[in-house]
Amino acid sequence: MGVEVKVQGLAEIERKLKQLPQRIGTNAMRRALRKGANVIRDAARANAKRIDDPGTSEQIGKNIVVQGGGRKRENQAGGPMVRVGVLGGARDMGAYGELKGKGSGNPGGDTWYWRLIEFGTSRFRAQPFMRPAMNEKAQAAFDVAAAEAVKQTDRELAKLR
Repeated sequence: MGVEVKVQGLAEIERKLKQLPQRIGTNAMRRALRKGANVIRDAARANAKRIDDPGTSEQIGKNIVVQGGGRKRENQAGGPMVRVGVLGGARDMGAYGELKGKGSGNPGGDTWYWRLIEFGTSRFRAQPFMRPAMNEKAQAAFDVAAAEAVKQTDRELAKLR
């Protein structure tokens, strides 16, 4: 008299276990990093509000955003990444600010000049708002990201059940 045991659904569990490291890396960790980056973004927005001229329609603070690092960069870096920056701010503006007007569709308007304020010029003293936000809030952002990573990992593991 033999006992026969059939296990069904093993292939599905095996498939989920193989996906777990990728899922944790791409979903959970990206969400956790974004939460941490939001701390720095909020500080940078508060700093930019002090600099923005209320008499103009352009507001640098509204253009400060958190963006994903992009798949190609993430693959090169070996994991998920996020960036805090100013929309339209990484372009070379040329010798005479030729890009002026190209960022008018941004939420805060065309703030092509943000780098001139952040780093200063030969005629204008720097009034940094991004760098102090990073320096002041780096530890808080790390703490938020670490706590969120635990939550998001548990969330992903719950999906496997």
